[in-house]
Amino acid sequence: MPMTPSPAVWGALLVACKVHGNIDMGEKIGKLLIELDPKNGGRYALLSNIYAKAGRWDDVEKLRALMKENGVKTTTGRSTIDLDGIIHEFKIEDSDHPRAREIYAMVEEMMVKLELEGYVPKTSEVLFDIEEDEKETTLWRHSEKLAIAFGLIITSTGTPIRVTKNLRMCEDCHSVIKLVSCVYKRDIVVRDWLRFHHFRNGKIKEENDGLKERDSGLKELQIKEQV
Repeated sequence: MPMTPSPAVWGALLVACKVHGNIDMGEKIGKLLIELDPKNGGRYALLSNIYAKAGRWDDVEKLRALMKENGVKTTTGRSTIDLDGIIHEFKIEDSDHPRAREIYAMVEEMMVKLELEGYVPKTSEVLFDIEEDEKETTLWRHSEKLAIAFGLIITSTGTPIRVTKNLRMCEDCHSVIKLVSCVYKRDIVVRDWLRFHHFRNGKIKEENDGLKERDSGLKELQIKEQV
């Protein structure tokens, strides 16, 4: 490569390592990024996710300890949905909303319908060493799923649902929302901190282009030789 990769480039490749399950390369890049930018909580979170997928829970705990040592605090994931000019905000496992009971009932309905369509929870997204059924429950309480469940309750059939999230959307939520758009016949737009995700009839706008960019980045930088 004719220039020294910036932290942003390394960060994109760390995401690619997570997507493709390249643990060894991801670990090298993650550690490099933490050295370059020790106050960026997102770097710790991505490396922690890579470790969790590999079942390396001791390394997950070491990362948490390092975050504490460096004074790095994680940002709570929040999703918002604007309905008739009123902003409704949700966080993971939220029970504060006045219609929480209805929302969780809709979440249960979504689970049943999506499982009939072949949905399998991506429990590797849960960064805690807990039982599989607990991981599945945690996944279904992610803030964007709660916001979409509320949108399904409060809006009429066929109405698009638009959600904004302050963090990057996880792979499980990505898969779930894709299926929800098909099963419930809704256009769903989720804006996370990286990009817009437009789901329609079980398809995602520009998803393949993003994956091509990641694949291209891995080939061009030949990380194994540079880390």
